[in-house]
Amino acid sequence: MPDPVHFDHVSIAPFAYISEAWGRVKGQYWMFLGVTVGGMLIAGLVPLAVMMGPMMCGIFLCYREQGRGKPVSFEILFKGFDHFLESFIAALLMVAGSLVLVVPMIVLIMFSGVFLGMASASSHAPQEGTIGLIILLAVGAFLLIMLASVLLNLLFSFTFPLIVDRGMKGMDAVKLSMRAAYANIWGLLGLGLVVFAVSLAGVCFCYVGAFLVMPITFGAHWIAYERVFGLAEADA
Repeated sequence: MPDPVHFDHVSIAPFAYISEAWGRVKGQYWMFLGVTVGGMLIAGLVPLAVMMGPMMCGIFLCYREQGRGKPVSFEILFKGFDHFLESFIAALLMVAGSLVLVVPMIVLIMFSGVFLGMASASSHAPQEGTIGLIILLAVGAFLLIMLASVLLNLLFSFTFPLIVDRGMKGMDAVKLSMRAAYANIWGLLGLGLVVFAVSLAGVCFCYVGAFLVMPITFGAHWIAYERVFGLAEADA
């Protein structure tokens, strides 16, 4: 039986991680840009998260190799397929979790809008007031969906790094990631907000900037993994 994987409760410093990530990738920035953007584009080619897991694993494999002082090449991205089954299981669990959170909220919005419209028609209420309530409900539900999605992504933060660095099974990686993320939730939330702000700033530059910051944002998440779990031995 393999030794259990331990994690630490650490003080996550979002801006320091972003800065450190840039310091790590700047020497091979264009390589990491090709890896992260290429991986995300390939992941989006096939529905049902079939390619997302292997591509996420391939991206984080590149950061692991760099962390070990080894050269990074684009071919490493496709070594994520060595973990295809486990990463696919993890990605499916992530998608399923999103659907469980999002679908009921969407249904609630739809039925609430229908009921408000029926109530307005039967009670002679001002149409403007009904429209305002529907808009308020939709905005509130959208914010709840966004919050739920952010929290779900935070809980899965360490899943793919655990698969590639520790060789964990998909389900085990998900469960351990959730425990470790929950123990470091406020720091991860701060990191997530900073990453979102950096990505949003990139979007403002003709959207292309969102791609240009990917090597840094992925790098920051990998650094968070290193701080919480440490790197596995090279022969692990």
